[in-house]
Amino acid sequence: MPRLFRYLLVAAVVVFISFLFPDNAKFKYEFEKGQSWRYADLSAPFDFAIKKTESELETERAQVERELAPIYELDEEVAKVQKQRFEQAFFSQLQEVRQSDLFQEVHNRPNRYVNYGHQYLDKIFKRGVIQLAKEHQNKEKDFVINIVRGNTSQRQTLENVYMPASARDILSDSLPYSQLAEPEFIFPILENLVTSNLIYNDTLTQKFKADLLATISISRDMVQKGEKIIAKDGIVTDDIYQRLISFKEQYEQQVTEKKSSLGIRIGYFLLTILIVGTFLWYLYIFSRSIFQGIGQLTFVLMWLVVYAYVVYWVEQTDILSAYMIPFCIVPIVIKTFYNEKLALITHITVVLIASFLSSLGYEFTFLQLLAGIVVLLSNTDTRDWSRFFQSMVYIFVTYALAFLGLSLIKEGTISNLNWEVYSWLFLNVFLTLLAYPLIPLLARLFGFVSSITLVELSDMNRPLLQELALKAPGTLQHSLQVANLSEAAARRVGANPLLVKVAALYHDIGKTKQPEYFIENLAGKSPHEELSYLESAKVIIDHVTEGVKMAKKYRLPNVLINFIKTHHGTTRTEYFYRNYVNENPDKEFDESLFRYPGPIPKSKEETIMMMADSIEAACKSLKNPSEGDINQLIDKIIAGKISQGQFNDSEMTFEELEICKSVFKQLMKSVHHVRIEYPETKKEELGGDNKEPENEKEPEKDAG
Repeated sequence: MPRLFRYLLVAAVVVFISFLFPDNAKFKYEFEKGQSWRYADLSAPFDFAIKKTESELETERAQVERELAPIYELDEEVAKVQKQRFEQAFFSQLQEVRQSDLFQEVHNRPNRYVNYGHQYLDKIFKRGVIQLAKEHQNKEKDFVINIVRGNTSQRQTLENVYMPASARDILSDSLPYSQLAEPEFIFPILENLVTSNLIYNDTLTQKFKADLLATISISRDMVQKGEKIIAKDGIVTDDIYQRLISFKEQYEQQVTEKKSSLGIRIGYFLLTILIVGTFLWYLYIFSRSIFQGIGQLTFVLMWLVVYAYVVYWVEQTDILSAYMIPFCIVPIVIKTFYNEKLALITHITVVLIASFLSSLGYEFTFLQLLAGIVVLLSNTDTRDWSRFFQSMVYIFVTYALAFLGLSLIKEGTISNLNWEVYSWLFLNVFLTLLAYPLIPLLARLFGFVSSITLVELSDMNRPLLQELALKAPGTLQHSLQVANLSEAAARRVGANPLLVKVAALYHDIGKTKQPEYFIENLAGKSPHEELSYLESAKVIIDHVTEGVKMAKKYRLPNVLINFIKTHHGTTRTEYFYRNYVNENPDKEFDESLFRYPGPIPKSKEETIMMMADSIEAACKSLKNPSEGDINQLIDKIIAGKISQGQFNDSEMTFEELEICKSVFKQLMKSVHHVRIEYPETKKEELGGDNKEPENEKEPEKDAG
């Protein structure tokens, strides 16, 4: 079942990523402006138009907008309505003054005044009284507008239409010459009726603008079939670059129409299988535990899926750039939970998949691969904020210099440098800071142990360590010594020193159940004297099983529980076993009763701690040991582990094993204060009073 689930998981990842790829054909040539053409002579296989550059199109669009005349619509109903209002107001006012002696001329000849009012209103509204839109209020008199009257339009300047104020000025200037005896009667009426009948129509203006922009041709010339586009080793000039860009677009359209999208999908599917398959091959050979563990395999494959979808999503938007995606989170997180090699391979795999989804070309792939390598070389440590931020600076500097170099290769000058990309790269580095909160979150979700978690667990005020200190102080001291030995050896062979150090602190917590049965806590008569050898062996072995129970109760990470299980492997409680055999030479019995349940160690860290635990305990039995005694004992212990097959599944090499032995010997000499053995010299050479140090063996005896 686990194997089937693993196959289904891999298949789901491959299928999901494959369907993110586009179904159109890709152009088969790579080219850059200013670079030489690396391929054979290229001739046009079909007719195609040469597209204008974006700057050319922008210039033409700007010209259209400058020449665009906004549309003002003349409302003919305004004149009719205002004339009716004039008559109503005129006769109403005339009725009010009828009983007085005022305005006799108006009483006698009202039609003359009405006709004048109608003529004035017809005059101004026919020419047009305009109410300027806010964006046009500061325009000069020569500003051109389009006046729409019914189904016709006419271009005019503002000088040829009335403003409300100028229309009132015409009234006040013309009335004195109107030959009306009493013009003041109609002046206030007409003045109040002046209003705009030319209204800005934004909808029509925008439609007219869109129609004009649509008439702009996106191409400037044609390339005929068979015409040479560029010769081999020719330089990609600006003009040739535009021809190639145009050819690429037409090629992808025509090839996609002629060829089956299914074939393209199959091609991407095969590439995805190749990339993911190579990645799984690496896991199978070098990280078998990840390959076989469903949770861990899901974790590493998750990065491929997540980043593939993020790149796909960004490519679908017009406002975002794939340069903003923080790919460096991948090596930071993977390195935290595993090692640099797996982090690099995972990062390369993620970037390879992303490069097929991104439209940014090889520059994108180059930048992301280089940044990932810098992350690993900068030794990013999420436990140390200063070093973490320092790594972010290294990443940004790498991005900035690499992009500058690529730009200089293409342009030959920084004057055309795309500064917008730098803002995306800065956002990329800023988002990489998300690695810090992601690490403990992912550790909790997938049951991993981060460096942050390990630092917390190494606090001596943790409940389990407090209990160990109170109930089994001797065991605690033993654990601290084992931690120091293990940490030093792990540093020398490139293992995880923090992990093995913390594991060493907890590996003997099971002894708190019956601490008096272990020699380091013994203060008087041994309780083993009251037990049989089988019972004593069970008590000793039980400290592993009890330790596992306690670790699970206190929710220690599984990786630390594995150290508790493996620190004795499947070795025997040799002392009780041999005594039992000596006393019962002919009796058959189950040897497994004297063996630890195991399993044997697999990782380098587990192997280191098994050796350190045995060596530290054994060296305590030496009384005033010499350097030779310590070296001989350590060699014997490690040789015994090898002969018993305890390292058969270990990832540690023989070379690393020798390095660990050297570290253990050096540290144990320091612990036991072993002094350097000098050759015999005359007393005069030693100052006359020197004596052999106490507890050291005489050199001649060592030689003999």
